[in-house]
Amino acid sequence: MKLTAVITTRNEADNIANCIRSFDGFRGDVEVVVVDNASTDDTKAIASSLGARVFDRGPERSAQRNLGWREAQADWVIVLDADMILPRETVEEILAVASAAPDPSAPAAYWIPEVRTGKGIRVKARNFERSFYDGTAIDALRLFRRSLLAETGGYDENLIAGPEDWELDIRVLATGAKCAVLKHHLIHNEKRLSFRRMLAKKAYYSKSMAAYQAKWKGHPALKRQFGLFYRYFGVFVEHGKWRRLLRHPILASVMYLERIAVGVTYLFSR
Repeated sequence: MKLTAVITTRNEADNIANCIRSFDGFRGDVEVVVVDNASTDDTKAIASSLGARVFDRGPERSAQRNLGWREAQADWVIVLDADMILPRETVEEILAVASAAPDPSAPAAYWIPEVRTGKGIRVKARNFERSFYDGTAIDALRLFRRSLLAETGGYDENLIAGPEDWELDIRVLATGAKCAVLKHHLIHNEKRLSFRRMLAKKAYYSKSMAAYQAKWKGHPALKRQFGLFYRYFGVFVEHGKWRRLLRHPILASVMYLERIAVGVTYLFSR
């Protein structure tokens, strides 16, 4: 077994099959671990029928993920949400990483670029925005050596959905482990995510931000994640990225309008 895919779920009957089937053709090398949080639909039954090992854990995603990687039988772990799909070439790249001979100088964790599904200018703008974040303080690691998760203790279970990703990244990078960005991407199925639902989701995430900020007060990563300059300017222009921003003024305008709406939602939800 080369890779364990940890998938967290809660009423994901519409998505879980597509996520698990990302690994069709690779199940000799990949085990799938689904950690469910009190689903009332057929999520667990579907996952079991597709050969996943299914566990129950709550109350939040951090605890689910920790149970998942601790149950993992492989040396490498990828952490996914149920509405994510991995293209074949991405799985092949991940398995190549997991199959490589141990090398202390090689990356021990990876960020994975994301592409959102859907149509319309909002989706195009969100994909445009997301492309600027790869490997930055705004991104979140998803592929890990299991030993690295054990060394750091995994996700902080005092943080609910949202900042636990960023918080783990801080501790992973503090170990001195090398991290890199995968060449290939994952697909994030957000077809059901309307503008209103997106703002509600951001408001929910904001509930743990204060605890995260208090834990890492003064850390450079927080200055980038919550600083107006970096979030609205720096991340889009650093390392020559400003050229791409200028080449797509319409996408940039829609992106900034959404960024402003999210920022206002965050301020009023604190």
